Amino acid sequence: MVFAQLTYRESLRDIEACLQSRSARAYHMGISGRVTRTNLAYANEHRDWRVFAEVASVLMRRARRLYADTPFELGLEADLFALDATLIELSLSLFPWARWQKEQASVKLNVLLDLRDDIPVFASLHEGNRHEVASLDDIPLYPDSYYTIDRGYLDFARLHRLHTAGVFFVTRLKAGICFYVSESRPVDATVGLRCDQTIKLNSRKGRQDYPDPLRRVSYVDPETGQALVFLTNSFEIGALLIAQIYRRRWGIELFWRWIKQHLRLRGFFSQSPNGVRVQIWSALCAYLLVAIAKQNKHLEPSLYEILQVVSVSSLEQIPLGELLVNTDTRDTHVDIPNQLEINYS
Repeated sequence: MVFAQLTYRESLRDIEACLQSRSARAYHMGISGRVTRTNLAYANEHRDWRVFAEVASVLMRRARRLYADTPFELGLEADLFALDATLIELSLSLFPWARWQKEQASVKLNVLLDLRDDIPVFASLHEGNRHEVASLDDIPLYPDSYYTIDRGYLDFARLHRLHTAGVFFVTRLKAGICFYVSESRPVDATVGLRCDQTIKLNSRKGRQDYPDPLRRVSYVDPETGQALVFLTNSFEIGALLIAQIYRRRWGIELFWRWIKQHLRLRGFFSQSPNGVRVQIWSALCAYLLVAIAKQNKHLEPSLYEILQVVSVSSLEQIPLGELLVNTDTRDTHVDIPNQLEINYS
């Protein structure tokens, strides 16, 4: 299944044809048996997707260790993560078990992304009708780290769980939230800041769910003119840095775009719930394998370039570093002592 992701196979029959045509090469990859469409279909139905999810978790931990020396984002002396979810749309006629809204079907992929190097550190997969805020109960909590999350995750009871665990969060404040201002600090209006306040929730449920003070930062983007109001539990860093942290949340949108464009997350090889989950987890494994290879081999090309090279060389017994070396021999004299010279006289 990872081979299918790395080489852009379109169907199980496509996988079968490719591997059978290079059976000797496939043997050296560890595929000793004959791969058939029937066997692949049976495995998609019966091989538990949790195995693939656990492999992805192992790869996430390995990738995070490899990228541990990457400089911190925005000058922060702490890790910066983005939490978001994306819908992977399905055909309702082919996947009736994934009904989401009336005539729509989908599954929802939640990811906690390390923004220093775009490496997922947590992922979960659920039906499309599960609200993304529930993923706040599942994500790992790293004390003294910053989590930038969309306002769709605004649940004060769950955010207070992050706060008590020593995690800093930055999100946007929804309209209609009752609060009162207990302190205001001066701001530099020339950079787009409008206010920097300490607030406390004023409603009965708000006081019950989040009894501690919060920080409210109002900001107008100088480029777009859009007015944004941020909510955070961090009081130590500057107000402008709060806005910059939330802007970095765009990194996870680029991550979604990358994996949907370059991996097999549109056409599915199976119509069963298990098969769909297997394919999505395989896609994450493929992404992580490429990211691990890039860091482990100190490769300069981008993940996209590495993926393109791997897609046409996945069965070759050539070190990845050699595949990515650009050697220009047009003007280079190659001295081979055993080669005879041609006399044109």
